[in-house]
Amino acid sequence: MNSLLSEKPAILGGEPAFPDGPPEWPFPDIAINQVLQQAQQTGAWGRYHGPCSEQLQEKLAELHQTEQVILCSSGTAAVELALRGLGIGPGDEVILAAYDFTGNFKNIVTVGATPVLIDVDPQNFNLDLNQLGQAITDSTKGILVSHLHGGLVSMQTLISMANERGIPVIEDACQMPGALIEDRIAGSWGEIGILSFGGSKLLTAGRGGAILTRSPQIAQRIRLYSHRGNEAYPLTELQAGLLLPQLETLDARNQIRQKHVDILLTQLGTDSGLVPFRNEQLSLQAISRPGYYKLGFLYQPSHFSGLTRDLFCQAMQAEGIAVYPGFRALHAIHSRRRFRQTDELHVATECDQNLILLHHPVLLTSDANMASIAGAVFRIAEFAEEILSLSASDPL
Repeated sequence: MNSLLSEKPAILGGEPAFPDGPPEWPFPDIAINQVLQQAQQTGAWGRYHGPCSEQLQEKLAELHQTEQVILCSSGTAAVELALRGLGIGPGDEVILAAYDFTGNFKNIVTVGATPVLIDVDPQNFNLDLNQLGQAITDSTKGILVSHLHGGLVSMQTLISMANERGIPVIEDACQMPGALIEDRIAGSWGEIGILSFGGSKLLTAGRGGAILTRSPQIAQRIRLYSHRGNEAYPLTELQAGLLLPQLETLDARNQIRQKHVDILLTQLGTDSGLVPFRNEQLSLQAISRPGYYKLGFLYQPSHFSGLTRDLFCQAMQAEGIAVYPGFRALHAIHSRRRFRQTDELHVATECDQNLILLHHPVLLTSDANMASIAGAVFRIAEFAEEILSLSASDPL
C-alpha cells in the first residue's frame, strides 16, 4: 500500500489502477450464447409468446413465493403498472423517500397522484421509517419503498406500520434481485414487488421488468390496463430466454459481490473519507443480505482537502474505476412539480450533494482489485490539493 501512495493518481499523469478501464457488462457467458443460438435455430426470437416467458414467470414466482408474475418492458413501466393495479390516481398520495430514482416520482405524477417525500435514514440513506408516521394522511393510498446502493429498509417494521393503517406497499427491488431482507427475498414483502432487467442491472436483458403480487385482483387490473389487443408493455421471448441462465447464477454471484464488498470495506478502513451504508436498523433475529447493483458511500470532501465530489469521481474514473455521483434528490430536481414533504429533508439533501456510487461489474473480479480500488482512493486523498490546484488553473 505504501508503494502505491508514492505514485501520483492517474488524473495527474500517474499510471491508472485499471489501465483497461472498468469491466464491461454483461460478461461473456457460454449459457447466454447457447440461448441466442437456440433462439436463432428455432425461430423463438421472433415469437410473441413461448416457453421461455412461461419458465421465467414460474421461476420468479418460485423465488419470490408469489402467485402472480407479470413480465413487462422495464422496471419503470412496472412501477407505473403497479400504481395502476392498486387503483391509485388523482387525489391520492404516495409516500416515497426523497432520495430515490426519479422515475418513481414521475410515475406517481403520471397516474395523477401526489408524491409525499420523507427523509432518508442517516445510517443507510434509504427511506427513514422514523419519518413515516407523520407523512401518512387520509389521502395516503400507497408507500413506494426502494432498496438502494447496498442499503435495506426494514420490511418487517414497514409492513407492520402499513398494515395497521391499511396502506399497500410497493417494494422496488430493481437494484437488489436475490437480496435477503429479514429472512425474505427482496420484492416479496409488499402487495407488489418490482424487478428491473435493464442493460446495466444484475439481471439484464437490455430492457425489461417484472411485477410480482399475490393478489389476483391487482394482477387482473394490470392486465386489463396493459392489454390492448396486444401487450402494450411487453418483454420479448428472446429477453426471457436470456434471463433464465442468469437466474441460475444469481445467488452465487451475489455471494461473490458480498465477499468483495467486505474486502473493499476492510481495505478502506474507518477513516478513508468514504462512509459506507450501515443496515443497523434491521431485525437482529433475522438474516439479511444486501444486493449491490451500485455500492454507495457518502463522500466527505473535508477528508480530501475540499476536493468536490465531482472532481473525486473524475479522479476515480481516470483510474479506470466506475465511480459516479449518486441520484439527484427528488425535492432538488422536481421543485416545480406538485409534491408534499414532511420536513427539511436534510439527509436527502446531503445525499444529493455527496453520495457516490461504485458500479457493480468490478465486484465480480478479484480480491486484488478491491485493494487496487482502495489504493486509488488513498492516492487521490494524498494528492487532493494538487488536483484542486490543477483544476483551478486548467478545469478538468
